[in-house]
Amino acid sequence: MPTEVSFSSHGTTVRAGHFEPSASALTTARGTPCVVMAHGLGGTRAAGLDPFAEAFAAAGLHVLCFDYRGFGTSDGQPRQVVNVRMQLQDWAAAIAFARTLDGVDPDRIATWGSSFSGAHAVTAAVKDGRVAAVSSQGAMMDGFAALQNVLKQQGLLHGLKLTRAGISDTIRGYLGLPRSMLPVVAAPGKSGVLTTADAEPGYKRITPAAWRNEISTSWAVSLATYRPNLLTPKLPCPALFCIATEDVVVPPAAMEDGARRAPDKVTVKRYPVGHFDIYVPPTFDQVVADQTAFFVETLAA
Repeated sequence: MPTEVSFSSHGTTVRAGHFEPSASALTTARGTPCVVMAHGLGGTRAAGLDPFAEAFAAAGLHVLCFDYRGFGTSDGQPRQVVNVRMQLQDWAAAIAFARTLDGVDPDRIATWGSSFSGAHAVTAAVKDGRVAAVSSQGAMMDGFAALQNVLKQQGLLHGLKLTRAGISDTIRGYLGLPRSMLPVVAAPGKSGVLTTADAEPGYKRITPAAWRNEISTSWAVSLATYRPNLLTPKLPCPALFCIATEDVVVPPAAMEDGARRAPDKVTVKRYPVGHFDIYVPPTFDQVVADQTAFFVETLAA
């Protein structure tokens, strides 16, 4: 079980689980490496991340797994508001806090992300400049391509509804009014952000009973400008991209593009599965083994 810890991000308390290794061959006089983790769009650390964190800790790594402000166990109002800038601020605060944890080597911090946070794991590493390893799985690596994918997979009407909700939410946010919310996942044809056939059953397979299936929508207005695939040449460290080749939620081609731009830094592993299969056996077993091996090899002193 992790130890519950907290830190501040722009004056708001962010809560996290600290998974500690019982022993580690990676420990030096300066300490042991630490992996910083967070969930994807609308998720919380209680939604399927513990098995990854436990595997990394069992391999001799510290792990800090946190909830964004306004989500899960973290403080912050209003709740359930997705904001790329704020989430990247939380990543920076989490990385800085991880460097202060007892027993952690501050020069061997890694980032891990999945789906929306798979993009953040790359961006945060580039912004930080000292991160030593990055693992990104099923990532939303190109916002422009993701919006095109929404139109392809879910139709023009769905795209227009999402854009309309995003504009409404943006205006309401500026005016201090209650935010415009949509379900994170819903059945095809229903009102929601992700309405592919696998979205609702896939997401709900990993979420706890208390998970709130709703998020704000203003992020959709500026999503096209968020393109971490273009940042990969600036990565300060090796990266592992775990690509679900049958993904219809986010375009796997965007991860491939990011990898092609930095072949000297990015290693690619491909799995013939959908977006949510990566969280559960049998695919989870292979993915977490690949990620663990990558972290251990890359973060070895």
